[in-house]
Parts: sequence; C-alpha cells; structure tokens
Amino acid sequence: MQITSPSASQTVITTFEVTPGTCQDLLDALRDAYDSFISKQPGFIAAGLHVNDAQTRIANYSQWQQREDFLAMLRSTEMRKRNRELNALCRSFEPVMYDVIHQIG
Repeated sequence: MQITSPSASQTVITTFEVTPGTCQDLLDALRDAYDSFISKQPGFIAAGLHVNDAQTRIANYSQWQQREDFLAMLRSTEMRKRNRELNALCRSFEPVMYDVIHQIG
C-alpha cells in the first residue's frame, strides 16, 4: 500500500473499541473477512490492521479504487452478516471515509 496525494482512491479508517479479552477474536474475524471476502471485492486495493499496546483498540486502514466500491461491499449480504458478528466482539466500531490531502515521505 502506498499513500499518494492527490489520490483518486478512497481511504477508509475504521476504529474498533475492544477489550483485551476480545481483541484477538476480533482480529481473527477481521483477518478471515479480508482473506475470504473483502479482498476479493471489486475496487479493493489494500488494507492494514493495527492494534494498540493495551489491546483496547484496533484500527483498520483500507484503500478502494472508488467510494462506490467500498459502499457496495458494505451493502452486500455477506458483509452485513459479518458486520453483525464483528459488532458482537467489540464495544463499538466506526468506518470513516477520508480523502488524502497531503502525503509525507
């Protein structure tokens, strides 16, 4: 994954609030979602999963060719089912779409 500015792609950063007891379970579920479904969707470019030291937050950074590609994936029956499962493993999660304004390095 390479960050460029300006970028025609859509960046999505999702944060998950978890407990140390559910962190690994949610990571496993996210890896499975990416490996078996999300990464195979039209417009998917790349993604990364990040965990804080206390294992209370997971951040997911993903890039899509277009905003509509990400939205179509979210609206799919498969992802709606998976999001219900992900929601059960965390206190909250919020995907937010961003535009790259400036890139450093």
